[in-house]
Amino acid sequence: MHQPSFIAKPYFRYQTEMATEESTNTNSKKGEWPVHGSIGFVLIILFWFINWTLAGLRTHYLFFPLWLGYALFVDALVVLRTGTSLYTRNQDAYARLFLVSIPAWWLFELFNVRLENWEYAGKQFIPDLEYAITASICFSTVIPAVFGSAELVRSYNLFERMKVSFTFPLNKLTLLGFFASGWLWIFLILAWPIYFFPLVWGAVYLIIDPINHALGFRSLLGSVSKGDWRPVGTLCLGCLICGFFWEMWNFFSYPKWIYHVPFVDFLHIFEMPLLGYIGYFPFALELYALYHFVTGLLRLPERESYIQV
Repeated sequence: MHQPSFIAKPYFRYQTEMATEESTNTNSKKGEWPVHGSIGFVLIILFWFINWTLAGLRTHYLFFPLWLGYALFVDALVVLRTGTSLYTRNQDAYARLFLVSIPAWWLFELFNVRLENWEYAGKQFIPDLEYAITASICFSTVIPAVFGSAELVRSYNLFERMKVSFTFPLNKLTLLGFFASGWLWIFLILAWPIYFFPLVWGAVYLIIDPINHALGFRSLLGSVSKGDWRPVGTLCLGCLICGFFWEMWNFFSYPKWIYHVPFVDFLHIFEMPLLGYIGYFPFALELYALYHFVTGLLRLPERESYIQV
């Protein structure tokens, strides 16, 4: 089996072949603007304008096409710079990003039942079933947007020299330490949410990533234990970029989320307190861990090499 020609060998580290890739990839060339990028741009402009100008309840319907536009536009930028992207490498796998994203974000909504750190103004006017359906559709865009943004960051080689001399062994004791710490964080979050609420952004990672490594799935621990922090850097910065647009587009939306964050509720950028943006860094790592946990368990063909950060 030959290696697909669209993988740039000097650029990407992960080169394991995917079984279905040759039949699902879209031909792309570095320096060419793909059609789906233009579609994404139109979706952004159109639904950004409608969402900020239309009166009444509308965002639960408009959030998805707006963020679909963002995901497609960012993906096209990656194609332009590298000749490959999440969408062009494997369109079936790209669609599955949306599916995995839904339960991933509902997990954090479940935590928020206890934390009460955010709520959705206007939700009370939407029937429960309609809310569950529209919210799930909206949540589906989280992972495609974050991973696409991370690949765009990766294309600029900002972290190519981010090699740290510190290494640590990934033995059973180390993995157990991470795993136990995650569950300790969960306990603290649930027992004293007013003090330990920030730990929700990290606890899931501490639990899931050691499992991924132990089961032979892709994990960030595998790279950072060897001193390679580049995937961490690209994921964190990519998620922060998404965070800016999430908060900006939310500001004049309705329904919209608003925050109730103890101790740090000052210096807001849009609805989010300034210090709250730090949470986007570990959130990116949690999404990466959750995605590879799901794709690993399901033994999906893209589990090894699809995400290239």
